[in-house]
Amino acid sequence: MRYIGKLALETVVAILLVWILWTPSRHFKIEHPETYGKGAFPEKEAVAHQPAPAGTATDTLAYRQKMLQLLHDSAVAAWPYQRDYPAPGALLPFHRIVAYYGNFYTPKLGVLGSIPVDSMLARLSATVAMWQAADTATPVLPAFHYIAVTAQRSPGKDGKYRLRMPEAAINKALELAAQAHALVFLDIQPGHSTLQEELPQLEKYLVRPEVHLGIDPEYSMKGGQVPCSVIGTLDAEDINYAATWLAGLVKQHRLPPKILVVHRFTQAMVTNYKNIRLRPEVQIVMDMDGFGGVAKKKDTYRSWIARQPVQFTGFKLFYQVDVATGGHLMGPGEVLALFPRPIYIQYQ
Repeated sequence: MRYIGKLALETVVAILLVWILWTPSRHFKIEHPETYGKGAFPEKEAVAHQPAPAGTATDTLAYRQKMLQLLHDSAVAAWPYQRDYPAPGALLPFHRIVAYYGNFYTPKLGVLGSIPVDSMLARLSATVAMWQAADTATPVLPAFHYIAVTAQRSPGKDGKYRLRMPEAAINKALELAAQAHALVFLDIQPGHSTLQEELPQLEKYLVRPEVHLGIDPEYSMKGGQVPCSVIGTLDAEDINYAATWLAGLVKQHRLPPKILVVHRFTQAMVTNYKNIRLRPEVQIVMDMDGFGGVAKKKDTYRSWIARQPVQFTGFKLFYQVDVATGGHLMGPGEVLALFPRPIYIQYQ
């Protein structure tokens, strides 16, 4: 990735064009997932918002305009100004994503399992509308961020300290997304397993254009510890593996670019971040995953997301824990005041 020292002529021209042309218009064991009822696999045509790969190249001027907007219209040396444009059909930075996170088997892992489906869908719709009103220049897409592989405190039959969700549960996430015209993110908490082992298990879902990927270093226990006893870690090598694997799917199946969300709230959760490689088929979001008071969340975002830049940024909001530990849930205005502005928002 490249940092800006002095603005190149191309960047100066881009900024002038923007000025002239642009007008803003934690964890526990899940018991018996196999008891979940079976659901029909939704048709691919049911989702509306994920674009198909376009026949023409990405609009590079529009891309630069949106990237500058995330930087509060100020290109600075502290953040890389990416010139490697995404493949056609990319969602970011042309849209903001607002995702509900969790697992259907328990309310303890997030909003997806904590309230009835109808209420959850209505709440997500209202949340999307709230974010759209806060930034009318950036269309907002709803999403379901479903934990498809959950870390466990017990080893299980194969000793991997992780539990793969049954097909029926993932199908439910796809069905709800189709109903809400939403995207889907399937999240992996590896435990003692690896991305090399888990990604092929999700391939039949990830070949769908509306399905994207999340990976959670917190539960990647490379030292052999029990999940939740310590905070885990992933290296740039692991993230590069996932991105390369996704890029292969995009090329093979002629898909629009995939989004890869990487959760982070400590330095050690992601090692060697400077070695993370960008590619046009995959858009990487480093998601600030910490809970607590507003000051603590802002400091975590500055320290491990903004000051260790990769590509795009995300920000997680905890409906219950943030309020219990910090006094209030941050609103869109507070989050959009961060530098850079997060393009991916997640509610747990």
